Amino acid sequence: MSRSMLRRWALAGVVLLVGCGPGLTESPPQFLPITAQWCLEGPAPPRCIQLEVPRGERQYAMGLQLRPPLPQRRGMWFPYAPPEVARFWMHRTPEPLDMLFIRDGRVVALEKAVPPCMNLPCRSYGPDTAVDGVLELAAGQAAVLGISVGTQVRIKPLPGASPSAPARD
Repeated sequence: MSRSMLRRWALAGVVLLVGCGPGLTESPPQFLPITAQWCLEGPAPPRCIQLEVPRGERQYAMGLQLRPPLPQRRGMWFPYAPPEVARFWMHRTPEPLDMLFIRDGRVVALEKAVPPCMNLPCRSYGPDTAVDGVLELAAGQAAVLGISVGTQVRIKPLPGASPSAPARD
């Protein structure tokens, strides 16, 4: 199976457990450094969202699994280069999330307050069109921040942060 195919499976939330011991299913949540931010346009004061950016297939696959609730104005940014159809699920993600699907600097689809799914099978979410990124926020944050389909998105790396494109594991 190609790296591209493995990545797509991981991003879709499919975890192959063939030959894996219990350690995989009991792995702790990942907490990644804040390496990017999105400052929404609008009235002062600035409203910036601090973003964790996964790098590599394993970090993409883990996402926000088993994490406590995200604080306000915190999220995880999953960039795609080149754009592709992205389907996300909530397996082992205990708190509801808002999922923003982004293409060409605009929100093209928004899934609000996606419910947790601790046991398989889990529903997947996302548009049937290619996106160049998905942003996850705590449930309700999209509404609080005035984010809707069509909202402009400019995610910038923070000084000293590595590029936000996924790296090979």
